[in-house]
Amino acid sequence: MSEARRKAAPPRRQKKHWALRVLGWLAALFFLGIIGAVAAFFIMYQTTKIPDPNKEFATNTTTVTWDNGSRTLGAFYEQNRHSVPLAQIPKPVQDAVIAAEDRTFWTNPGISPQGMVRAAYNIARGQQLQGGSTITQQYVKVMYLTQERTVSRKLQELFIATKLGRQQDKSQTLEGYLNTIYFGKGAYGIAAAGDAYFQVPDPKNLSVPQAALLATVLNNPTLFDVDDLNDPRTAKRIIERYRYVLDGMQQMGTITPTKEAQYASKLPKLNPKPKNNRYKGWAGFLLDMARKELLQRGFTEDQISGGGLRVTTTFDYDQQQKMVKAAQNKLPDKHDNLHIGMASVQPGTGELVAMYGGPDYLKSQLNWATAKARPGSGFKPFALAAALEDNKSLYDIFQGDSPIKIQGQKLGNEFNRDYGDVTLLKATEQSINTAFYDLVDNQMDNGPDKVVTAAEAAGIPKTKYLEDGRNNPSTVLGPDPYASAVDMAEAYATFAADGVYAPLHVIKEVKGPDGKVLWSEKSLDKQKKQAFPQDIARTVNFALQDVVTDGTGTGAKDLGRPVAGKTGTAGGVAVEDRAKDKACGGCMAGSATLTSWWTGYTPQLSTAVVYRAGKTGESNLDPYSSDKAFFGGNWPLQTWLAFMKPALEGVPEVSFPDPSGDQIKDTTTPTYTPSPTNTPTNTPSSTPPPSTPPPSTPPPSTPPPNTPTGKPTKTKPTQTTTTPVITLPTGGPSKPTNTPRTPGTGQ
Repeated sequence: MSEARRKAAPPRRQKKHWALRVLGWLAALFFLGIIGAVAAFFIMYQTTKIPDPNKEFATNTTTVTWDNGSRTLGAFYEQNRHSVPLAQIPKPVQDAVIAAEDRTFWTNPGISPQGMVRAAYNIARGQQLQGGSTITQQYVKVMYLTQERTVSRKLQELFIATKLGRQQDKSQTLEGYLNTIYFGKGAYGIAAAGDAYFQVPDPKNLSVPQAALLATVLNNPTLFDVDDLNDPRTAKRIIERYRYVLDGMQQMGTITPTKEAQYASKLPKLNPKPKNNRYKGWAGFLLDMARKELLQRGFTEDQISGGGLRVTTTFDYDQQQKMVKAAQNKLPDKHDNLHIGMASVQPGTGELVAMYGGPDYLKSQLNWATAKARPGSGFKPFALAAALEDNKSLYDIFQGDSPIKIQGQKLGNEFNRDYGDVTLLKATEQSINTAFYDLVDNQMDNGPDKVVTAAEAAGIPKTKYLEDGRNNPSTVLGPDPYASAVDMAEAYATFAADGVYAPLHVIKEVKGPDGKVLWSEKSLDKQKKQAFPQDIARTVNFALQDVVTDGTGTGAKDLGRPVAGKTGTAGGVAVEDRAKDKACGGCMAGSATLTSWWTGYTPQLSTAVVYRAGKTGESNLDPYSSDKAFFGGNWPLQTWLAFMKPALEGVPEVSFPDPSGDQIKDTTTPTYTPSPTNTPTNTPSSTPPPSTPPPSTPPPSTPPPNTPTGKPTKTKPTQTTTTPVITLPTGGPSKPTNTPRTPGTGQ
């Protein structure tokens, strides 16, 4: 056979590259995945049933108990709901809600693709699942009050919303939504909301501005809380959202541009329905604080108001009764417009065991135990701790004479008194202002900054006022509203616990309707920390025990067990005199006592008491006392004793551990010698009559000596304290007003 007749050999096959094979398999798996997902979606879609909202939607009362978990403290709102047909809900009211929540409601398929992508992204990142953004999705979520945030729950919402969008008329969905959505104040649905906010139970009678404000609130009743309009930040959020709603209504043709401009100029006047009696009395403040903490822990308004939660608080029933009795009975005979805030914290745990914010929450929601105030000399222990961390000693010497010049300002002691050169221990014991100015502003680098850092480490919450104090030469004397009674009890508890900070809380445990624990205080253990070295905390305790044995708080010796503490008296200009003071250029600086404190503690219990006067707590306390000033060593200490004596009855006596020998070794010879008029009695009565001055202050009829022992006589200004430093907001419990600030404060 010739070569020409031979058949050509078949070409040799080339093997596919491994990468192409892998891509092929991946593509196959991808398409199989799509087919599987579509099939799964179809099956779930077909098997998902749309529940009847009138049967499924029901709320359960959340109960709140004392710390033993059995005795009931109170309850949050039961369901407040009254359904009305859509035909009875005017179009402007419907449009206000649509403009606020879902402007494409009438045309969208019931779900938001963007929201789904966002939710998927959060799931992939391991973050918390987000709720639906359309009205239909929100409506579906409202029908299930378990509030579970799981992938299966989210998918169920998705399928029901999709089915509703395809099978149910939009008007039915809107009607169900308007009758079930939560508006805050315990109100479910538009009818209940109109009644709660304006006492207008029939939606037909709601005005356009009223409907727009209700639509504003429903987005987030906590964020847009109309009860918090005094806070500029909340007011700004509400106004911006309210105008957004009106803009949407104008774009939808519901209102004209002229009407929009008219309504946007101001919010409608509120006419809230009287609060439920379950908040009546002093217990209302405890319930309100528990509710606020539940929100901070991540529970929603829906869960709190109708989720059937079982909330166990840290409040001790017996201790609370004793505190109420002390606050309401151990106070001056003249006590009109006099306010007492009290709080007691268990060292080492952060549990708030008792609190007195006022006599009746329904009459005034201003909680005097949580309202920030000027702590005065009660801030000195933080300066002491900061100084010890700065390698200062209790026996270092500082200037005790008055005045002292700091950054060009003359700052003084109470009544401009001279003490001579004193140790830090003596300065703490007698609450000598100038010695602490010398310590913080002259002898420490960045002293005010270190004081603020120590205060925050102890547990004083970070605020703008406190942060501003990092550059303030008078920070050590607490001239601004840095802390509340709750804050001070918590911070001093850190010293009592050997320097261990434990986060303050009022919730012990939260269980769901099925008994499952949803939150426990055990989760806070990881936040506990050694805020101060143990030896420094013990040294602070050592110095503050001296305040009781020989200083401005000798009345606390009547407790009959080891106790440490500090007085605090903050001076300033009473609110009634501020116009006059402004006119005379600050001539009334330091003319009034605005706050008076005693914060004292044992190793087992830390309790703070603050006195304030007037509607906003910015009036003068001095008329309520026969002393030269309303000192913390008198009535605040007496009220404290009236609580602490019975509170510690039967509790074993425990001593404070001693600091190391190096910390309390006296290697100096101070020149301070107390004068006879300055020497406190050993065992004062726990209940001196109003005409008797507290042991820690000179008798009113005897002026304090102006010539210190061992020091040359100085020529001092006749003005009691100092030239005003600067004009700053007072930061009272209501909206702050501008007032001259007096750095020099008292005992």
